[in-house]
Amino acid sequence: MTTTGADRGAVGAGSAGRSWWWWGRRRGVVLDVSLAVVSALECGLEGVGFAQEASLPVPVGVLFGLVVGSVLLVRRKWPITVVLVSIAVTPAEMGFLMGIVGLYSLAASEVPRRFTAGLAGMSTVAVYIVTMVRLRQDVAQADVDQQDFDPSGWYVPVVSLFMTLGFNAPPVLFGLYIGARRRLMESLRERADSLEQELSLLADRAEQRAQWARQEERRRIAREMHDVVAHRVSLMVVHAAALQAVALKDPQKAVKNAALVGDMGRQALSELREMLGVLREEVPAVVPVAGPASVVPLAAVGRAAAAAAEAAAEGGDGGDGGRQGGAGGDGPCLDALEALVEQSRQAGAVVELLVTGEARPYGAEVEQTAYRVVQEALTNVHKHAAGARVVVRLAHREAEVAMQVENGPSDATVADADLPSGGNGLVGMRERVTRLGGVFVSGPTEAGGFRVSAVLPVREAAAAAS
Repeated sequence: MTTTGADRGAVGAGSAGRSWWWWGRRRGVVLDVSLAVVSALECGLEGVGFAQEASLPVPVGVLFGLVVGSVLLVRRKWPITVVLVSIAVTPAEMGFLMGIVGLYSLAASEVPRRFTAGLAGMSTVAVYIVTMVRLRQDVAQADVDQQDFDPSGWYVPVVSLFMTLGFNAPPVLFGLYIGARRRLMESLRERADSLEQELSLLADRAEQRAQWARQEERRRIAREMHDVVAHRVSLMVVHAAALQAVALKDPQKAVKNAALVGDMGRQALSELREMLGVLREEVPAVVPVAGPASVVPLAAVGRAAAAAAEAAAEGGDGGDGGRQGGAGGDGPCLDALEALVEQSRQAGAVVELLVTGEARPYGAEVEQTAYRVVQEALTNVHKHAAGARVVVRLAHREAEVAMQVENGPSDATVADADLPSGGNGLVGMRERVTRLGGVFVSGPTEAGGFRVSAVLPVREAAAAAS
């Protein structure tokens, strides 16, 4: 893995904090110390001439030159100070190396450009004045020594200007180039680090989406298996309890109950076989992360379970395979409610089905969700309210379809089937209904029973399904 800009900054800061002051690397220390030593020696030698012209002791001039030249050591941290010192000692004709390196360091640093331009201009003016004065003195001396030498009035200013520009322009231009290149490289490095972080975030989000998709499909599989299997198994347990009660008293009814238990068992096994067969399907070798293809086998479980339920119902009940137009052939529909209620009646429950409004086809998810709500509510009645009277209401309205399953208190004279409950039935119903933008309400009634109500908006559900 590559090192990010933050990591590099932390490493650089740690190295500087250990031993190198404001230098980031050891070679920077070596370079600046070497330049400072050379500059101090140069200024010390030039201090001899300065002391003679200023009528000062030579040691004083040499010491002054050494101190001035050593200022170059702080060129990285205080480049303005170095340039100001070089401008100040320009009349003494010392600090040639310090002036060049100082201007370069100033131009390459992060100092605002207006300060760089101002200090470079001051240095240029100072060097131009000193050069012109010294050149004029040399020309005058040459005129005295050689009578035939007669320079024109433009010679000294023009030559002084060329010498000044040759002295100051190259370090400033080179420093500007290095500074711009350094900033460009830093910008590219930051952009690369930012891109790397964005790619890492995208990968994390893709993994989160894939994980969320897997969890969602697992929940969907659990809901489908619970809905299509638990209902039939619950009825099988109820019929088995009734078979045990009437086996000796009414053999004909016992035979009928045994046949019903066998039919429902075969239907449950068929549904389980279909779902497990889908889960065993091989996933394609190349699957996009968090894409639709990554959950195709899982998404097919619900459709396979619903198709198995329909096929089993058509072969066993004879009346459960109603109209498929509303559901599009991929799940149970509202026309199968009568057969669903009849199964509960055959199990000994007293169930009344009341339908209001004009029946019409709905979207696949609307009809399937409505059917599953009624199915799970009836399953809960068999589990928790044996012998209770049940009223199933279905209302077709203009923009919604509503269903309600209400049962009274359980009959104490009827033996409890003692069916296990995982507590996920109501949760699954609520998830189905709310996913389509509907309203789900459940709770006990004042009469001691229980009521499950759901309202599904037709238009919103159809839009979600599309």
